[in-house]
Amino acid sequence: MGYFRELPNIAYQSFLSDSNSSRNYLIVKNLFRRCKLRDDLQNVFTIFNKYEIVEGARPDTVAEELYGDAELDWVVLMTAGIINVRDEWPLSDRQIYNYSLQLYGNQLNEVRFYETREVKDSNGRLILPKGKVVDSTFSIPNPDDFETTIFPINGISNYEYEVRKNDAKRSIYLLKVEYLQQFLNDMRQEMIYSRSSEFINERLVRTENTKNRMP
Repeated sequence: MGYFRELPNIAYQSFLSDSNSSRNYLIVKNLFRRCKLRDDLQNVFTIFNKYEIVEGARPDTVAEELYGDAELDWVVLMTAGIINVRDEWPLSDRQIYNYSLQLYGNQLNEVRFYETREVKDSNGRLILPKGKVVDSTFSIPNPDDFETTIFPINGISNYEYEVRKNDAKRSIYLLKVEYLQQFLNDMRQEMIYSRSSEFINERLVRTENTKNRMP
């Protein structure tokens, strides 16, 4: 992931067993230096495009498709508001089946809940919308024959429930290509260190050396 190249460095006091001086430091990436998309920009839809994650797509393949660079996968994740890829990126069809089977076992195809089917009368007027969660005995009068009753419900299995949750993750909003460079410039500016007592340069600071502190 190219994101780690964007992070500034930090000189961290060495605690390695072979360190023979209190002035030995290790240069590591400052993982605590993080950026996120500004809250006020998340509602500016003119700079985003809605994107549907297709079967088998990964953040790097999406970045390659949209921005021409697979290493900008972190831009995809950041602008989509995804923090935990494992939980927030949709699984493949095979993965969601295996996950559901492991989770539910023999109860995979058991009904989890019931929901309504759409009902219209003979004039096309909507009587009952679909997708309303109801109990297994839900019924309504037949809109074209009030003397009869209909049961406009479907049982949704545990597997269907998990597939729906997974599919809901496929719709994300991604930064438009024309705003990419400005986004990168702003992000890199935020990664620059300001001057302080531990400042070495704009991309490197030193942590406090506890071995040199006065008692």
